[in-house]
Amino acid sequence: MTQTETNIRLAVGEEACKPVLFINKVDRLIKELKLSPKEVNERLTAIALEVNRLIREVAPFKDWKVSFDDGTIAIGSAKHGWGFTKDILVRKKVSPNVVFEKYSQGDEAWLRKNLPLDEALLEMVIRHLPDPATAQKYKISRIWEGDVESEVGKALLSMDPNGPLLGMITKIFIHPKSKRPILIGRVFSGTLEAGRNVWLAWAKRPGRVQRLGVMEITDILDVPKIPAGNLFAIYGFVCPAGETIMEEGANLPPFKEIKYVAEPVVSIAIQPENPQYIDKLEKAVRLWTAADPTASFRIDKESGEYILSGIDPLQLEILYKRINEMVKIKVSEPIIVYREVPTRRGIEIHTKSNNGHNRVKLYIEPLEPEVIELIRTGKISQDQDSRERAKIIHDVAGWETRFARNIWQIHGTNILIDDTKGAQRLDRIKTYLQTIFIDYCNGATLAREPLMNAKVVLTDATVHVDPAHTGYTEILSMMISALHISFLTSEPKLYEPILRIDIRTPEGTEGTVAGILNRRRGLIRNMMREAGVVKIQGEIPAAETKGLADELRSATQGKAFWGYEPAGFKPLPEKMQLEKIMEIRKRKGLPEAIPTPKDFERNIYPSGRWTGKV
Repeated sequence: MTQTETNIRLAVGEEACKPVLFINKVDRLIKELKLSPKEVNERLTAIALEVNRLIREVAPFKDWKVSFDDGTIAIGSAKHGWGFTKDILVRKKVSPNVVFEKYSQGDEAWLRKNLPLDEALLEMVIRHLPDPATAQKYKISRIWEGDVESEVGKALLSMDPNGPLLGMITKIFIHPKSKRPILIGRVFSGTLEAGRNVWLAWAKRPGRVQRLGVMEITDILDVPKIPAGNLFAIYGFVCPAGETIMEEGANLPPFKEIKYVAEPVVSIAIQPENPQYIDKLEKAVRLWTAADPTASFRIDKESGEYILSGIDPLQLEILYKRINEMVKIKVSEPIIVYREVPTRRGIEIHTKSNNGHNRVKLYIEPLEPEVIELIRTGKISQDQDSRERAKIIHDVAGWETRFARNIWQIHGTNILIDDTKGAQRLDRIKTYLQTIFIDYCNGATLAREPLMNAKVVLTDATVHVDPAHTGYTEILSMMISALHISFLTSEPKLYEPILRIDIRTPEGTEGTVAGILNRRRGLIRNMMREAGVVKIQGEIPAAETKGLADELRSATQGKAFWGYEPAGFKPLPEKMQLEKIMEIRKRKGLPEAIPTPKDFERNIYPSGRWTGKV
């Protein structure tokens, strides 16, 4: 499936994780598709060949591959709890045809008892995956920001338990009963001790290790210290996966941020059933979105609702059920989140504050694709050293160095830049301007949908000498007016999220499935036949997936199975733009009329008077 390819590219290609392969859902080939042993064998062989093609394409070492013969491939059914490698079958003197026999007899329990899945997976891990001392020698340069020739770098490469402490949080586990968050990760250098304070590099704050140990199913098995190379479990503080921990007071390069190829495109509004539990709800939402970094939330200032966003409706359903276990909530229907995008440079507009004592001049234009890609891949970020970031942008996108150094804020794929010359007292209102910019990125002009791929450039500013005249409300009035006006003159468009879809359907049903995708504005990219099944790959707007599962099941008698993967955003068809904008505004309770530059005329400085012309 498409997700498999993405994960191989990220894990094997970018982070140098040696692969083993488990092919799941073999029960469906037997029970639903009714394939013969020969056809199942052909299907599994085709999957192995395709996975190895991908591994060869991205792996750092040419000898990396997976194989039935050497036991680096297991097959089975996670749903029914069974699995095996070729080695296990030989050792237990069992024929693979026993799986067909037991399914024909309805005896899945025999498979689970005699061919337990955990045995197959653990055997692959123990026999074929490298120990930390071996793996760190080639992985550190891929996952760590620093110089591998430095003292710290050498400690990491050698997994030195006496070296500087460096560890990474890789997962947040929420205890199913107590809902207590437990941080799981690995020590790469030095030794982590219970009861000590550590420094969280990305969060820039300390955290205290109240309990330290290793996980034993759902509990922590306490130990006083964890030396380099070992996994750990911490209770005492909460931080997102990907956080780097080090000794308090240390100033070491952190591990690189974990990459996620998806961004939230579906949202739901949640409220506590009892309004008095709003603080309890916030705690629950923060906890579960920290545990799932591909989800996010924000508070709608107008409705007071928590807007929970994720990759797809299934992810949100899992999240709100978990939140509901901690505090009873009311949930809205899933809502597709669109993006507002400038498609040309808007006018450079000069606006003033309500009291007339402050002014700002700016313009909005599309952000260059090269810079967007730098943000998406994590090569530039908000917290990065400005000189380092400027050099990267200069080298990749050709920005003038001074211009690139004056980036004030990166939010999503939007950038705020100070290109003023000699503006006095601008630092006094910088934080206000950054806050207003971030708020605008979260909800732009057309329908208060998030802004995407925009460059906002400040070209001039006047700040009153008396701080009494430069309060937040005054700065907001001029900044937000300028943002609205320039954006409205940038020929803005609504962009919709697109999903890559990968469907396996029985031969003879592919025409019906293709028709379903076409009716839902889908685009078929590829169609291939393999062992009685047709593989359909294509794209479909996220908005068109509502009810798709039921339609596909009905058309294929439940025999098709499929997966989605985010494929970015594309402009909503022109004929649908106005209708969708009005629909979103109505749902949000916004005024029916879309704003025009004239609506903000009172804040335009005389030299920048709106003439009605672009």
